[in-house]
Amino acid sequence: MNQWEIYSYDAGHGEHPCVIISHSLRVANKPFVEILLCSSQRGMRVPTAAEVILDRADGLDWETLCKCDLIVGVDKKQFRSRRGEVSPARRRQIIARIIDAHGWNLI
Repeated sequence: MNQWEIYSYDAGHGEHPCVIISHSLRVANKPFVEILLCSSQRGMRVPTAAEVILDRADGLDWETLCKCDLIVGVDKKQFRSRRGEVSPARRRQIIARIIDAHGWNLI
């Protein structure tokens, strides 16, 4: 399990992809990691300013919305199967969206 990998996770409304964003040292040494939740709605709508579309380039079967405005702490034991890994270009988009969505660019 590593930073930027995509796993299946059930946040209470069925299994959906999630992206691990915790630093690799935390992933290796701690039971809880930080994730971004995704919605596998097959990209049926345009992403908001706080979302990035992930797709086959990231190992997913179809366009999936990655929600960058909420960072969630999850016990690693709750993850199901590994689904892919976020491509380098999308990593930069996600980081930019996290910064913007949290207003950290205003500091």
